[in-house]
Amino acid sequence: QVQLVESGGGSVQAGGSLRLSCATSGYTYSRQCMGWFRQVPGKEREGVAAIDLGGRSTSYADSVKGRFTISQDNAKNTVYLQMNALKPEDTAMYYCAARSWNCVGWDADYLYSDWGQGTQVTVSS
Repeated sequence: QVQLVESGGGSVQAGGSLRLSCATSGYTYSRQCMGWFRQVPGKEREGVAAIDLGGRSTSYADSVKGRFTISQDNAKNTVYLQMNALKPEDTAMYYCAARSWNCVGWDADYLYSDWGQGTQVTVSS
C-alpha cells in the first residue's frame, strides 16, 4: 500500500502562487499515475492534473491549463503541483491520489486506490 502526505497549502491573494507537495512512501513501485484533485464542500471532487510516472506525460483540467504545473522528483518520491496566477475559484481542499496503471481517464477519482488527507488552499480576492 502507498501512503500519501500532502503539504504546501495555505492562504494567498488572487494572482499569487503556491506549490503543493505529495510525498509518497510504502510500496511506491505500485504507482503509475499520480493525480491532484480538489473539492469544495457541497460539490463533487474535481480532477486538476495528473502525471504518468513512467512516460512523464501530463494532463490538466481546462480551468488550470497554463497556470498549474504538475511534476515529479523520483529521488524524493514526491509529486508537486505548482499553482500560479491563483484565482478565488481555485479555493478548495486539494488531494493527491495514486493508482497502479496509466493515466487514461486520469480525472475519474474512483479509479484511484490511494489518497492523501488533503491540504487546504484559500485564495482571496
